[in-house]
Amino acid sequence: MPDTIPLAPPPDAADLLHRRHRVPAAPPPGWNDVLATMLAHRSVRHFRPDPLPAGTLELLVTAAQSASTSSNLQLWSVVAVAEPARKVRLAQLAGQQAFIAQAPLLLVWLADLHRLEALAAARGVAVEGTQFLEEFVVGVVDAALAAQNALTAAESLGLGGVYVGAMRNLPEQVATELALPPHVFAVFGMAIGWPDPAVDGDIKPRLPIEVVLHREQYRAAPDTAEIGRYDTTLHGFQREQGMREVDWTAQCIARVKDAAALRGRDRLRAALRALGFALR
Repeated sequence: MPDTIPLAPPPDAADLLHRRHRVPAAPPPGWNDVLATMLAHRSVRHFRPDPLPAGTLELLVTAAQSASTSSNLQLWSVVAVAEPARKVRLAQLAGQQAFIAQAPLLLVWLADLHRLEALAAARGVAVEGTQFLEEFVVGVVDAALAAQNALTAAESLGLGGVYVGAMRNLPEQVATELALPPHVFAVFGMAIGWPDPAVDGDIKPRLPIEVVLHREQYRAAPDTAEIGRYDTTLHGFQREQGMREVDWTAQCIARVKDAAALRGRDRLRAALRALGFALR
């Protein structure tokens, strides 16, 4: 069982760039270890049972707190879940995904308007702004920025992780399990642990830069040729990984085709109202 975190040398820049887009790439100027960590990201869903070294959780949260936050409001919190039984219950609520229970640590990232409202109430001040959609959006963005910092920090330490959007499938039940007060919402989970070396995975290719990068103004017409190339690239990745082959385009369209495709999240507005968010 490791009691320290081994630091691996940064991967080769050209190799990482190639694996991310599957096109030849020359090393860019100014390459460094931070960029290597970011470009080496992959989702990890198979973990060794070994616990994390003491102090790791606090270090990840400190990294999260180093992310930008709108107006320094810091409208986010995180619940760290390590108790096996609670992880099992949360796994059942989040699509019955076994890796949630397998990982030594589950972080549930929250949009948290409760803390600021409680502070205002303690000073006898009634606040109205937190009832508006804007501040809920700020809380979600703050949580996402903080979580990404934490995941990058974890990966820099040799750990792996994966986001769990299915934490939004049954938000009221998740809130009950975590004893969340009104005006606190579980945006997503994140499983963290030591990647299982017996289950190797590669960096999943992303859309070509030309598809997502707009210069000066937005191009409304999608670049179908580049997206077609990406579909082909992703087929190759899926074959390499022993995955079912499916076009990215078809998969994405199916994921938003109708309300049923949202897997319970089509009732998110009603769930947020039940959790106390006015969303005016």
